[in-house]
Amino acid sequence: MKTITKEMTIREVLEIDPTTAPIMTEYGMHCMGCPFSQMESLEQGCAAHGSDVNELVTALNEYIARKA
Repeated sequence: MKTITKEMTIREVLEIDPTTAPIMTEYGMHCMGCPFSQMESLEQGCAAHGSDVNELVTALNEYIARKA
């Protein structure tokens, strides 16, 4: 199982597990298909959308761990 970090891009997270998209959407990241998802880190995306990156990373990692 790969651990999600705040330095990863949205694209990298979706490549690990595409079913994480709804979790990112809950944190205001509705840009799964926009060009920024290819180059912005989760931290940058959360800053732009006013979300807590640490909470998002925790939620993503907990979700992936439950599936394992």
